[in-house]
Amino acid sequence: MGCQMECHMKKLRIGIIEILANSPANTMYSRIMRVNSASIMPQVIAVWLEKEGHEVFLTHYSGYKCLYEELPDDLDFIFFSAFTTSAYVAYALSNYYRSQEIPTALGGPHARSYPEDASKYFDYVFGFTNRELVEQVVRERHFCRAYEMGTYVTASGHPSDLPSVQERWPHIKRMLKKAPYLKIVPMIASLGCPYTCSFCIDSVVPYQPLPYEKLKADLRFLRTKIRKPVVGWHDPNFGIRFNDYLSAIEEAVPPGSVHFIAESSLSLLSEDNVQRLRKNGFRVMLPGIESWFDLGIKSRMKKTIGMEKVERIAEQVNMIQEYIPYVQANFVLGLDSDEGEGPFELTKEFVDRCPGVFPTYNLLTAYGRSVPLNLQYQTEERMIPIPFALLNNDSAMNVRPKNYEWPDFFEHLLDLLEHTFSRQAVLRRFSNNGGLSIKMMNYFRANTQGKRHIRYYKEVLERLESDRPFRAFFEQDTKEMPKYYTDKIMNTLGPLANWLPENALQHDPYAYRTTIDSGLDNLYQPAV
Repeated sequence: MGCQMECHMKKLRIGIIEILANSPANTMYSRIMRVNSASIMPQVIAVWLEKEGHEVFLTHYSGYKCLYEELPDDLDFIFFSAFTTSAYVAYALSNYYRSQEIPTALGGPHARSYPEDASKYFDYVFGFTNRELVEQVVRERHFCRAYEMGTYVTASGHPSDLPSVQERWPHIKRMLKKAPYLKIVPMIASLGCPYTCSFCIDSVVPYQPLPYEKLKADLRFLRTKIRKPVVGWHDPNFGIRFNDYLSAIEEAVPPGSVHFIAESSLSLLSEDNVQRLRKNGFRVMLPGIESWFDLGIKSRMKKTIGMEKVERIAEQVNMIQEYIPYVQANFVLGLDSDEGEGPFELTKEFVDRCPGVFPTYNLLTAYGRSVPLNLQYQTEERMIPIPFALLNNDSAMNVRPKNYEWPDFFEHLLDLLEHTFSRQAVLRRFSNNGGLSIKMMNYFRANTQGKRHIRYYKEVLERLESDRPFRAFFEQDTKEMPKYYTDKIMNTLGPLANWLPENALQHDPYAYRTTIDSGLDNLYQPAV
């Protein structure tokens, strides 16, 4: 930090690895969809570095092909981007490249949520990131060979603008080549979110629309490269300023010439708005229902709970599906407002009333310091040190439920899943979906994801009832990770397990609280 920097920096060879998986792509659905979940920020960083004159190699680890074949050996620096569920892959790869004396940096959701842990395994850990901060770190590392391991850096917030699709196109094009069938172009129209959902990392980030003129230029450019492109909007909630965004789309491209996928709140999806979305090529919508007893602000049903909420939302979601071919409804289970069988039975009722909708069930997960509510869970001593690889919203719940014993919770969850993915429900969903591709997508998801979750939760429930060390881990009687989990993770990592740093499977689930209590949280304040 305190060294004298030279005036000019040579052209560097910089790698960027976006980690999209923590396991091999062993199903057709994962092979089709994993690359399509690539995010925007790695492409953005690549463009920023290229504008500085560096040679950049961006690749994606999707668990399908060998990563080492895609990057040169003589790199000067490597950036990683990872969600928490892929943290161990990132840790192992960082250890490998650092053994080659190549410095590494981590950004993305895991870096923002668990900087205390990530700092043990990378030279730099990024919180919020902007161009100036990226350039500063690369310049510092190039000129200052003596550096402090695990330096945490963060900007004051998201950047005010991002490179265009045209600037990102070389990286998008290479990414699309890895997608075997469905090819989704990632775009974003806004940053942050105006809603305050207690479980969401974007709830503490001020809402910020990006320039409409750039959005229009991006769509026009995309139509010159792909005959009928499919765009996946990465906004936490697309269309907060609904008329402005739809007007921009309508001005930029002819209706239906681009197909769109978006996550949006039910409060925005009135029938008039949904008709307008359909006219403009929106084919997939992912509204968040979240809970029957809480989080009603996104559906404008703050005071409506229970069966009344089921009835009103089911009616609205069925209306949406009359216009939008593919609708996925998202739920969060295990919230403090949940108690007894009620939330699960009401969700089964929703499944029956909306037979064409694909529901996804997320278990309450507190990702480190991602949201202030997590500090409450830590203060209440309710955190379970579930290994990162299982923190993918559906493999494990790392907050001890307030109103359930563990076996009871998983019994209710299993009953809900068996109802949702029963033969009758799958056939009803198939017959109520329009178009063969959508029918087959939901059929594959039900018979891969759905059935796999049922088998997995059955095994978890059996272990809770018969495996004392396993139950003791969940009851917080021991911090020792069950062998069942360690074996599962190490087998999944395959050859990368040899590079996983010692003790990396263990983390402190109370690190956020400890940092606050020790008065060291100024370490995580903006540097730029």
